[in-house]
Amino acid sequence: MRTFAYCRVSTVEQSTENQILAIRQKGYEVNEARVISETISGSVDAMKREKFKTLIEHRMECGDQLVVLKLDRLGRDNIDVQNTINVLSEKGIQIVCLDLPVADLSSAEGKLMLQMFSAFAEFERNRIRERTKEGIERAKAEGKKLGRPKAHRTTAAVQAKKEEGLTQAKVAELLGIGIATVKRHWHKSVRN
Repeated sequence: MRTFAYCRVSTVEQSTENQILAIRQKGYEVNEARVISETISGSVDAMKREKFKTLIEHRMECGDQLVVLKLDRLGRDNIDVQNTINVLSEKGIQIVCLDLPVADLSSAEGKLMLQMFSAFAEFERNRIRERTKEGIERAKAEGKKLGRPKAHRTTAAVQAKKEEGLTQAKVAELLGIGIATVKRHWHKSVRN
């Protein structure tokens, strides 16, 4: 079994040295070539972090072990952490998180903890949906118009160029807009 460590800090002023030291003090002897350090905001999904994604997709194999100092290294929120853990578990990678009461997330206790995380993630997803629906209903009740605003000026500009006999491609070029935008406004009336 090979052991990898993933360490992350948010700014260049910070260092991952303390994380590496803490992992080694807990008894995990990680070869220097298998310590992955990254400077990226914790608000970025784990699998959108370049070095983390490369580690998981190209360096680690079934039977390897990934050690992190804190759970937030595995994702930005419960949903992202759960998704990351699922990806790692499907690849047969053992996950060790040193800030949890049960560090080995592959053990029976760790799996129970993961099920609890999964429940929290599902709860979080449902709350996001509910809040979104409530927000839309509140906006409608307040008489706010939802959706994309009408682009009257774009329609007028496209129609003017169309009346000059220009092609859609030429109109897009002259107005500095995409061809899809031109096509969307090509047959609209200015008052639409």
